[in-house]
Amino acid sequence: MDARNNKPSELEIFREFLKRQGMRYTPERETIIKEIFSTHEHFDVDSLYISIRQKGLRVSKASIYRLIPLLIKANLIEEVFFENGQMHYEHIYGHEHHCHLRCQECKRIEEFSDKRVAQIEEDLQRRFNYKILRHKLEVIGLCSECQKKSNSS
Repeated sequence: MDARNNKPSELEIFREFLKRQGMRYTPERETIIKEIFSTHEHFDVDSLYISIRQKGLRVSKASIYRLIPLLIKANLIEEVFFENGQMHYEHIYGHEHHCHLRCQECKRIEEFSDKRVAQIEEDLQRRFNYKILRHKLEVIGLCSECQKKSNSS
């Protein structure tokens, strides 16, 4: 249990998820999960692998690739965007849902929440008789700094 909010920890949730799937919880999986949840940044497999190895911990990149779909299925992380041939992820457990503004030039990401998005979701549920489980909203454009650069060219 997480003492701050009386919710199960990511590790507890994942252990229970693996048990229901008939899979083993391993020290290597724990190392990867701890690294993912130690940062609040978006990550890809390569950056995660490098971060773990820089700490002197041993994991295989293949283990990370195998673990990612399990963490998604357990609703602990989600895919955020695809760039430069790599899918980027973020952890979602324990975080308020948010959307992304992404600069096409400098790749900066701004996270935002807006109650109007939830209102649209509610309207869609009623209109189409859907039970919406989650959504992803990514808006791609140019940040103010990149706009200035492109105007001065």
